[in-house]
Amino acid sequence: MSATAVLRTPTIVSERPVSGTSPFVFVVGCPRSGTTLLQRMLDNHPLLAVANDTHFIPRALDGFTNSVNPDLTPALVERVRSYHRFDRLGVSDEAVNRAASAAADYRGFVSGLYGEFARSKGKPLGGEKTPDYVRRLPLLHELFPSTKIIHIIRDGRDVALSLLDWATEKKGPGRLKIWSESPLGTSALWWAWQVSSGRDAGQILGHDSYCEVIYEKLVAEPEVELQRLAAFLELPYSESMARFHEGKQRSNPKLSAKKAWLPATSGLRDWRKDFSADDRALFESLSGELLADLGYELGARAPSTTIRATADRLREMWRHERS
Repeated sequence: MSATAVLRTPTIVSERPVSGTSPFVFVVGCPRSGTTLLQRMLDNHPLLAVANDTHFIPRALDGFTNSVNPDLTPALVERVRSYHRFDRLGVSDEAVNRAASAAADYRGFVSGLYGEFARSKGKPLGGEKTPDYVRRLPLLHELFPSTKIIHIIRDGRDVALSLLDWATEKKGPGRLKIWSESPLGTSALWWAWQVSSGRDAGQILGHDSYCEVIYEKLVAEPEVELQRLAAFLELPYSESMARFHEGKQRSNPKLSAKKAWLPATSGLRDWRKDFSADDRALFESLSGELLADLGYELGARAPSTTIRATADRLREMWRHERS
């Protein structure tokens, strides 16, 4: 890569004219797959601000209207403003009012909100990271056909290790009845559902709108992957993205990688060490086809009769609960 391909200072970056829709990008993926890491990297670009887990865009419409882009009404504005995670966008009531007064419909209102968000950060472009949007891509694309989608994917077995620590009866796959039967099996099915939802939608959206990034590649070669993502976003590459942690990192060993603001770090989870042979066989029985399609190594022993029966039972329970 030539030196001119890297923009080393905000001054150089600001010399390039920038335009784009709002929201400019959605970062999505199965929860516990590195979405926060990627959000922090992109948010550290001099031209782009990326909000964290607001969830409100589709949720404000759920149960309110059958229209993807309804006319804007005071009731819809209030529904957005009062959504319990909306404050994570960090815009003032005055900014909400400005966005509402300038919009005729929901699309225009949300676009205005992300314009206000970007300006509040001193940047021209604003986007959003909400992992669960991976299952709402058709709706989001219909609302914002020019918005870019980045889907981060991580080895489901390492995702499962994180889910086993993170999920509760009110959070993630722990909310499902099947969780009490087999947390690991539920994690395998939940991961495959999330990832396949995003990939299926991505095939329809096409390469101009949708891009996948593999977590393991991102942490192993962050500069290479971030250059590729910058090209997808049609933004100049900035080395600041890989330095998102500088000035924020905390050395307390009791903190998680997220709370400690660690740089891109390989090996934070390792199913090879933490899975038993039966764990690996069960997970791969349930989601091995997707793992292989994504290029992840397989190699569990042939599942025992008990493992096969457990996998069959869990698939049936999953179909029943998801129907």
